[in-house]
Amino acid sequence: MEFLNNINTPEDVKKLDKKDLPKLADECRQVLIDTVSKNGGHLASNLGVVELTIALHRMFSSPNDKIIWDVGHQCYTHKLLTGRYNDFETIRTENGLSGFTKPSESEHDIFYSGHSSVSISQALGVAIANSLSNEKNTTVAVIGDGALTGGLAYEALNNAGRKGKRLIVILNDNEMSISKNVGSVAKYLAVIRSTPRYYKMKATTERILNHIPLIGKRMSGVLFKVKTRFKNMLYKSTFFEDLGFRYMGPIDGHNIDQLCDALQTAKLVKSMPVLLHINTVKGKGYDFAEKDPSEFHGVSKFNIDTGEPNYTSTNFSNEFGELICELASKDKRICAVTAAMSLGTGLEKFKQEYPQRFFDVGIAEEHAVTFSAGLARGGLVPVFAVYSTFLQRCFDQLVHDGTMQNQHMIIAVDRAGFVGEDGISHQGILDASFLNSIPLMKIYSPSNYEELRHCFVNAIYHDDGVIAIRYPRGTEKQIPDGVTVDNDYYCIFGNEKADNVIVTYGREYANAVKACQRLNSDGKSFCVLKLKRIKPIDENAVKAVLNANNVIFFEEGIRSGGIAESFASKLLENNAVGNYRIVAVNDEFVEHASVPRLFVKYSLDEDGIYRICSEI
Repeated sequence: MEFLNNINTPEDVKKLDKKDLPKLADECRQVLIDTVSKNGGHLASNLGVVELTIALHRMFSSPNDKIIWDVGHQCYTHKLLTGRYNDFETIRTENGLSGFTKPSESEHDIFYSGHSSVSISQALGVAIANSLSNEKNTTVAVIGDGALTGGLAYEALNNAGRKGKRLIVILNDNEMSISKNVGSVAKYLAVIRSTPRYYKMKATTERILNHIPLIGKRMSGVLFKVKTRFKNMLYKSTFFEDLGFRYMGPIDGHNIDQLCDALQTAKLVKSMPVLLHINTVKGKGYDFAEKDPSEFHGVSKFNIDTGEPNYTSTNFSNEFGELICELASKDKRICAVTAAMSLGTGLEKFKQEYPQRFFDVGIAEEHAVTFSAGLARGGLVPVFAVYSTFLQRCFDQLVHDGTMQNQHMIIAVDRAGFVGEDGISHQGILDASFLNSIPLMKIYSPSNYEELRHCFVNAIYHDDGVIAIRYPRGTEKQIPDGVTVDNDYYCIFGNEKADNVIVTYGREYANAVKACQRLNSDGKSFCVLKLKRIKPIDENAVKAVLNANNVIFFEEGIRSGGIAESFASKLLENNAVGNYRIVAVNDEFVEHASVPRLFVKYSLDEDGIYRICSEI
């Protein structure tokens, strides 16, 4: 790589000749496509911000100037330009670079950011801290138009506009037009207004007019009103300016010269925050990603020449999607809700077949829960499909708008448990714990596709209130033939009178059964108690193990407040006679690695269960 090989810090970007910047952009795109095809990751979003990232590091001085990326999944080029090119091939692999911004990885990463709509709030806080410390540095938030569907972004915009601090918000608009323009004249004027020369001339003109005796200020005011009316006629929107921002754009987000001019102009504005609106093409530079940016938003390994994934298989998300369509075909009350994740949660088919009963609320998970409560109050049966990591945002809505009011609604918790390479912001290790703390909440955790069906049928037709059904990313794990579910809420594999009991739930069941078989082959006495409904825990499941010598609970989730601790409490209440041990994730966040490696790390794989139980 002619240029990337020589970039060790962002300052090296400033040393390049202007004519070489498009070549640097081409090199960045080549590295992105090659690496993501091997490691998986977020491709389309990163391809769309290559020129923007180059312009940012050319016009600002990171880390003194703070560049804060919303979500962080679009930071790959940022990593290439901040000294991590030589390690970039390790991205999303164990002990390698994170797929998101990560402060412990680089001083150029200001926050760990894996969730949406947070950047403006973060940037405003940094900007005010700079102001109080008399720092002259600039804070920049980069946020996509999709993230502006999240309420937190508007709370931040509202506050930022009133503070008048040195802050630049870059709106990366790659799908919708926030501020429509009319024809080529508006586009031309948007570029002109974004140039430093125009801004300086405008400021000088206003200053001269204001110093003319008697009529100067009046002339300046008239000029301002005429300009404002003309601009409103062209752009049809002053939303951001009404909030207190200086609006600039929209401009071409793939034209580095225009971007640099606009950023330089934005730096000159010191009296109010600036919103710079740029238009980009998601997936730019890779035909397959441009044609289908949703498919290439987050991808597994793929063939560069065909764009096809290297492997295909059914998974829990797809099974859920098929199941919910089947149930909806027989019950017109059933509707589906998603927060901008119809593809990831398996709801694309439902979207096509039942458009009147499909609701995509955008990146607004809190609204999705309360909206679902409204649907339920109206007599429908809403199913809100959401990743475990994003459900974290909905705690108050689940409590206040859901369970407290006993609304019959179902939360389909996708990606529960270890998720893998996306890392600490995406691991689904907390949902069982925080849902477990909510009064009247019911939680199911099926271990295979057949149980997934049982859980949804139970939740829709036999339960009331709010029911969460949590299932993992990926495929079901194979368990021995002949193993059946003996009870709606739990089952026991092996001799019920065994001296020792392994307790677990979800996909961990398959590992537990295999370890149990090995232990019994060694002459030990073990059985497995598998919970399908993990809240409330069936009293008969507790009674079944009261006389065991040892009970070991293996939980693919956080220990504190989890199901294993609830089970321990019930054993204590029922005067259990044996020893009890919990194997789970202790007080820590789970770093990125493949799911199989995470099972090994936390002793939740077959060998780990076997080893721990052999020590008894």
